[in-house]
Amino acid sequence: MPVTDAKTMPAWYGPIVAPFEAVGRGLCDAFSYVYDLLAFTGEASVRFLSAALSPRRLRIASITRHLYETGWQALPIIAMLSIGTTMVLFYQGANQLQKYGADLFTINMAVISLLREMAVLITSIMVAGRSGSAFASEIGVMKLRGELDVLRSMGLNPVEVLVVPRVIALLIALPILTFIADIVGITGIYVMSVWQLDLSFPQYIQRLQDIITPTMFYVGMIKAPVFALLISLICTHQGMRVAASAEKVGHATTRAVVISIFCIIMADALFSLLFSWAGM
Repeated sequence: MPVTDAKTMPAWYGPIVAPFEAVGRGLCDAFSYVYDLLAFTGEASVRFLSAALSPRRLRIASITRHLYETGWQALPIIAMLSIGTTMVLFYQGANQLQKYGADLFTINMAVISLLREMAVLITSIMVAGRSGSAFASEIGVMKLRGELDVLRSMGLNPVEVLVVPRVIALLIALPILTFIADIVGITGIYVMSVWQLDLSFPQYIQRLQDIITPTMFYVGMIKAPVFALLISLICTHQGMRVAASAEKVGHATTRAVVISIFCIIMADALFSLLFSWAGM
């Protein structure tokens, strides 16, 4: 049968087909991106295992630098966000529960939300926006300058030199930042308890002992390394995909942050389902 020319198509054909074509192209691009990311993850895993089996190949100086930048330098903003979020959450919850004479249970709500969800989620989103964007832009600029080609000409693998140290550093930094966010958030809840509920410090500590369980703490901490892997791999992968112009660096940085935050939220929802099924 002869192929139908676009000029001979009816006028109504284009507006009807265009949305389906856009959806199809979007799905193809999404599948292609996921495949590329999985291939990149596999290569990074191989390089990570190779370096782990041969400690001399671990770039301690690079890991230390990234650990300082992603961990220590992020500590003030993480602490401020944690204490601010918990204080606002406590204030709003106390105003609502006070109507029913259950304002004391505001501590339960705030502590459980902090340890299970809020601390690791806020920390991961902030790290994705702060450190993840830096990963993508740094590697993207290096690729535009041809520095990755220079590494290959020297017999070095760019993934091993640039990606593995960042992954290791974030795997160490994010759980520590999450733990600090837990401590700072609990301090913020104590301040609000004194202000709104007139609790003394011993009463607050006794209340915490009645609320907090080891499982509650572990649920939040288990998520931290997974979120660190998502952020580091997605952001470094976006940096390695940069090509053509400096404008692409900005696009890659934006995509890295958006995709990282999206994946963090989806992974958190999946964790919630798994922990619910496990009775945790």
